[in-house]
Amino acid sequence: VQLQASGGGTVEVGGSLTLSCAASGSVFAINGMGWYRQTPGNERELVGSIIAGITTIPRDSVKGRFTISRDDATNTVFLQMNSLKPEDSGVYYCFADIKVTDTPWKTYWGQGTLVTVSS
Repeated sequence: VQLQASGGGTVEVGGSLTLSCAASGSVFAINGMGWYRQTPGNERELVGSIIAGITTIPRDSVKGRFTISRDDATNTVFLQMNSLKPEDSGVYYCFADIKVTDTPWKTYWGQGTLVTVSS
């Protein structure tokens, strides 16, 4: 099983980016999917997750600006980021709780995609 993230890049303050992350391989079932980020000087933090159609975005700093969605047909999770700020710059990591046939549930991680918001 692999998670392949894409969509990072450089954007100006106030701009938008959409990150995508697709799971591939011997996926039997997926439970939660979502995103973490690591901004300079900080530990990795949860941006948000989506489980059974319910989205949770715990960080007040991104509420109202970031949206998480998923396409179960393609095993893909998205992070739509609007009104980007310089403090949103960092590496964004996707994750997914995946079950491969005859194995326990396991959390898989994408490789990280860099987002840079320039002022």
